[in-house]
Parts: sequence; C-alpha cells; structure tokens
Amino acid sequence: MSDPIETVQSKAVRIRFDSKKCIHSRGCVLSRPDVFVPNVKGEWIHPELATPEEIAELAHQCPSGAIQYDRLDGAPPETPPKVNLVRIRENGPLAFYGDLQIGGLESTIRVTLCRCGASKNKPYCDSSHKEIGFQATGEPNPIESPALPVRNGKVKIDPSTNGPLLVSGPVEVVSGTGKTVLKTTKTAFCRCGASANKPYCDGTHTKIDFKS
Repeated sequence: MSDPIETVQSKAVRIRFDSKKCIHSRGCVLSRPDVFVPNVKGEWIHPELATPEEIAELAHQCPSGAIQYDRLDGAPPETPPKVNLVRIRENGPLAFYGDLQIGGLESTIRVTLCRCGASKNKPYCDSSHKEIGFQATGEPNPIESPALPVRNGKVKIDPSTNGPLLVSGPVEVVSGTGKTVLKTTKTAFCRCGASANKPYCDGTHTKIDFKS
C-alpha cells in the first residue's frame, strides 16, 4: 500500500498532506489554488508559491488535520489553542481543535472524527456520511453547564471498542453556527450513528451491534 502522506517542501516550509484524513472541505484549493492545484496529474502541492505564514494559515484552516507543516525558517510550529473546541458539523463528523491525544496513538491539534458509523478509516472521518445520507443536526439543544476554570490543556480521545468516543479534558462543544452547547471535562460522543441523543452516546451501539 502506498504511503498516504505526501511531503513537499520549499526552502522555508515543509507541507505534509495525509490523504486518509482529508474530508475535502476544499478550503485549501479554493483559497490558494496556486499552492494546492485541483484536478491535475502529477505534482499538485507547491509550497514555494506562498510564504511560510500563508502556508501555516492554510493548514490552520484545515479542520481534519490533513494538512500539516514544518517551519524550516526557524519560526515556531503550530501551538494548541487557548480554548479546546469540538465543532458539530451538520450531517457530518466531529471537528476537534485542541491539544489532542487520540487513543494513545497520535498527538495532534486538528482532527475530524467519524460520527456516522460508516467510515472505513475509523476513528477518522472519510466522508462516508455523504455516501450513506447520514443525517444529524449540527445545532443540538444547549446543556446548561458552568464555565470551565481551565479552557485549554491536554484532551484525551479514546475510541472505545465497538463503542463511543470517550473524551476527557476541558472542551467546549459548539454548534455549526458557533453557539456553545456544552462545557465539560468528560463526555462520550456517539460514533455508531444511531444514538437518539446525538452527538452524545446513549448506549444504542450495543443494541445495533456496532463494530469498530
């Protein structure tokens, strides 16, 4: 199997693109089609056509973390945000942004995780929600919760076997329109796609024999 990660660099910056994590939000090709050239054969990533700061901004706008970068000019790398967030995408995945540790396997800042149950690359989203016509609101009802004393720091995301995403650490869950719906340090997000209380787990995965 070929390596899903493409690495291309200029003198000042290195881009790492992970095709298995890409959810085709298309921010890169729409904002800088000269750097990320769509629908061509051969080389399609051209970091030399942008400044390192512009490359960093493109990466920061990539919700899945498919685009990563390394500064080769001595500038600091990407740092976690001051507020850890989970964005609920309408009929789509959960977009995490924070100081993230996923299943003890990967440390990252940006990632989109499957909540439809159909991804072939679990726990990551692979856009299968579009193929199956998954429907789930991005505007769940807010849950009254006190302000967090600490809004950043390490967040552990453990995809439980045949079960939900177990999240521990300070996170603020926000709707697709940016409304805060929950502030918490511990919760479980549905990833079987069948919970009646989406985006949270309600135990339905055991009833439908969900496998991950």
